Amino acid sequence: MEHKGITDLGKLYMIPTTLGDTAPLEVLPISIKRTIEEVNHYIVENEKTARRFIKSIKPSKSQPDLHIELLNKFTEPLALSEYLNPCLEGKSVGLLSEAGCPGIADPGADIVKIAHEKRIQVVPLVGPSAILMAMMASGMNGQSFAFNGYLPIDKTERRNTIKRLEKLSQNLGQSQIFIETPYRNNKLKEELIQTLRPNTLLCIASDITLSSEFIKTMSAAQWVNNKEDFHKRPAIFIIQA
Repeated sequence: MEHKGITDLGKLYMIPTTLGDTAPLEVLPISIKRTIEEVNHYIVENEKTARRFIKSIKPSKSQPDLHIELLNKFTEPLALSEYLNPCLEGKSVGLLSEAGCPGIADPGADIVKIAHEKRIQVVPLVGPSAILMAMMASGMNGQSFAFNGYLPIDKTERRNTIKRLEKLSQNLGQSQIFIETPYRNNKLKEELIQTLRPNTLLCIASDITLSSEFIKTMSAAQWVNNKEDFHKRPAIFIIQA
């Protein structure tokens, strides 16, 4: 059996999307458009929104020609390897995020790992990352920071985690980043105000790149008087002690 060389393989393109209802080409580079024009095989979280995004980038692209595989919590791990079969046949595949950059607080790492194992070239494309854009605008330590994902749901565990991250930030001089399910944002804001020391800095960045964008860094004590409503708005939280 003849084995294909690396140059004969298709590529895995990491394709970012917008962070909300924004005209795609206002925040995405032309390289995204060129990739969408060329690629017909995609790995996505949600087929409906993926097709809508592809159509918004390239309205004339034939929807019936698209081959879409789903990557979500219901995907069987054994199926992942087969998702890259088109690459082995010389056809490129796009890994498409629901919002922001694939693989960053977003599914996709397992697919990328398999691509490396199969010697398939992985091509990350430029696009908006809420985590990095919030960090850029926070005024906090961009030389050393950590993303911690979601905090525990249990109230006691969550408060203990907030205190632990605050102490870690103080000991290492490191910015600590985390997120919350949007409908619990206001509750987390109040818990941070109550749990953090008064002088600890807190940045809340919401609706990044949208017309309703809000990014502000203040001490926990100063946040007491801020009435901004973050309910059901995608947000990034950063603390630095």
